[in-house]
Amino acid sequence: MPKDNVILDKTFQFSLNIIDVYKKLIGVNEYVLSRQLLRAGTSIGANVNEATAGQTKKDFITKMAVASKEARETRY
Repeated sequence: MPKDNVILDKTFQFSLNIIDVYKKLIGVNEYVLSRQLLRAGTSIGANVNEATAGQTKKDFITKMAVASKEARETRY
């Protein structure tokens, strides 16, 4: 049975929070920024999830680096 992964849990919850923000932005007719926020914010967890299934250490590091870049984009 897999152990709990705090990073996966936190990035999943973050994705849910981003979806809530997206819905609020759509409600005030903000479409361009909201869609980019949705893409970048939810891809963080997706990349972390892919990293955990990496076939090599290099693959893991690459996916985590992409997740880090997406987090920086989301913050911006």
